[in-house]
Amino acid sequence: MIGLGTILNAAGILVGGILGLALHKQLSTQRQVTLKVLIGALVVFVGLRMTWLSLGGGFLRVLKQLGIMILALMIGNLIGKLLRIQKGVNRLGQLASERLSSAGQAGSARIGEAFVAGTLLFCVGPIAILGALQDGLDGNWQTLGIKGLMDGLATMALVTTLGWGVILAVVPVVAYQGTLTLCARMLAPLLEQRALMDSINATGGMLVFCLALIILEIRKVEVADYLPSLAVAPLLTWWWR
Repeated sequence: MIGLGTILNAAGILVGGILGLALHKQLSTQRQVTLKVLIGALVVFVGLRMTWLSLGGGFLRVLKQLGIMILALMIGNLIGKLLRIQKGVNRLGQLASERLSSAGQAGSARIGEAFVAGTLLFCVGPIAILGALQDGLDGNWQTLGIKGLMDGLATMALVTTLGWGVILAVVPVVAYQGTLTLCARMLAPLLEQRALMDSINATGGMLVFCLALIILEIRKVEVADYLPSLAVAPLLTWWWR
């Protein structure tokens, strides 16, 4: 099974597209701001809750877990910068922006352009990777559920200018995120030791929290460069047993 998170994400895109085609108008600026604040607050709650529930076992053990998490984030960020992950994501984001612009200028008849633009928009970014991995490793669907809400709102706005072709992007989204979830699920048995899973969830929770900073425009965080920390955290936990 591809995972509940991906199913919710796909449902968000489909529902948003249908509503957009039915309403034939975009949300007002005030409502967009309100929704952004609500989504940001929800992301903060989910991220911090994920980290909090992953910590426990006494004061000294919690300190050890926090130390592993911070060290994993530092090492992961260094690896991400060396691999230029964020720069690659930014280039794909620029390509998505260009596709959206060209599709909008060409009109809604350009179904292919709208499909490509929607695919790049919904698949590019660390939240798709992070959410799919969490869904596969621990069945945590909340991150992709939030992404589904955001993608649904984006689809509702885009179909009014680009046409229904944007909705077709649900197919590559399901294929991409579903594949990541299945791969993560295959790795899950190797992480059966609870401490290893807790280290991944604690670190992932902080990355989700960083996404809230971006959504609320509080601070620009290069979250993609921190993705390797999800692999570093269990390695440090295993080494520091």
